[in-house]
Formats: sequence, C-alpha cells, structure tokens
Amino acid sequence: MVEVLLAALILVCSSVSCGSAGGYTGLPALGGIYYYQYGGAYSGFSGADGERAQQLDQRFYLLKLPVARAAMAVGGCLLVFPCVLILIGVLRVPWHFPALLLIECTLYIVIAVGTVPALYYFLHSLLTVYNSTVCKEREQLYQSKGYQGFWCSLHGAEIAAGLLGCMAAMAYLLSAGLAIRDYRTVHEQKQKPLQL
Repeated sequence: MVEVLLAALILVCSSVSCGSAGGYTGLPALGGIYYYQYGGAYSGFSGADGERAQQLDQRFYLLKLPVARAAMAVGGCLLVFPCVLILIGVLRVPWHFPALLLIECTLYIVIAVGTVPALYYFLHSLLTVYNSTVCKEREQLYQSKGYQGFWCSLHGAEIAAGLLGCMAAMAYLLSAGLAIRDYRTVHEQKQKPLQL
C-alpha cells in the first residue's frame, strides 16, 4: 500500500509540470493558475509585450511537456505494478507458485535500480529547461512587470516528485527483501507434512 501511495503522489506531483500552458488557454484549463492568481492573464502587458509573454509561455510549456509526460508515465507504471501484486497476493497465487515470489523480488530490484537513472534524467531535463534562454527571457519579462513566481528554478512539486522517487526506490528494495522472506516462509510451510 505504501508503494501505491508513493506512486500516486509521484503521478500527481509530476503532473503539475504540465498543468498549464500559461495565460488563458480555454475553459477546460480554467485559464491556468496564473490567470486567477495575477488578476487576469497578462494584465500588466499590452501590445507586443503581451504577445511575447504568451509566446514565451507556450514555448516554455512545450519544453517542459516531454519531461512531465515521461514522469507521469513512470508514475502510472509504478502505480499499476503494486496493484497487480496486491491482486496476485489476494488470489494466493504465490502459495501455488512460490517461484513467482523470486520473480517479484527480481522485478522489485530492477525497478529500484532503474529509478535512480530515471530520477537523474527527470531532474537533469528540468534543470536544462530552466537554464534555457526561453525560461530566462520569460523570467526577465515577467519581473519587468512586477510579477513574481516565474523563476527559472525547480518548484516544490518537482522537488517532491524527486524525493518521492527516492522513497519509492527504498520501498521497492524493502519489498524485495520481504519477497525473499515470503518465499522462504512458503517454501518451509510446503515442506511440512499436513497435520490432520
């Protein structure tokens, strides 16, 4: 259940990165968070500055979109895996096929080890986006109009997604150990003669 919770939190935190394309983007997006927070999209801008701000927001959004989608895909996969294992456990499949627990242990280790380069890619890609000229120009444009909150640095949800990814890797390593323990327990129970 801890793995399910961590995966769900990773999915939510990573989805924040692609939450808004900036400015008023239509009714389904509800205009984005900045539209309401700052009293109207580009309310301090007029003419060419407003168009430039909108263009920079769109370009910045498109730069972050692949990273956010990849993180959401990983979060979704991490969410499905423990759910399937819970279902297998409820159906008592490991009792009939104890070798399945060894496969489970191997998958846990592979996922835990694979999480490390995935976290590196996630954070490195975000830092690349934040160090881009698009982000720097966008930050300067908004600061020139007195807007705050458009800094070119990781925000809380992205940092939280990274920390949750680290916690998930540790949880998977712990689960690998538990799978080995369960395999030994099932193997010992099957070796005992039935008592009537």
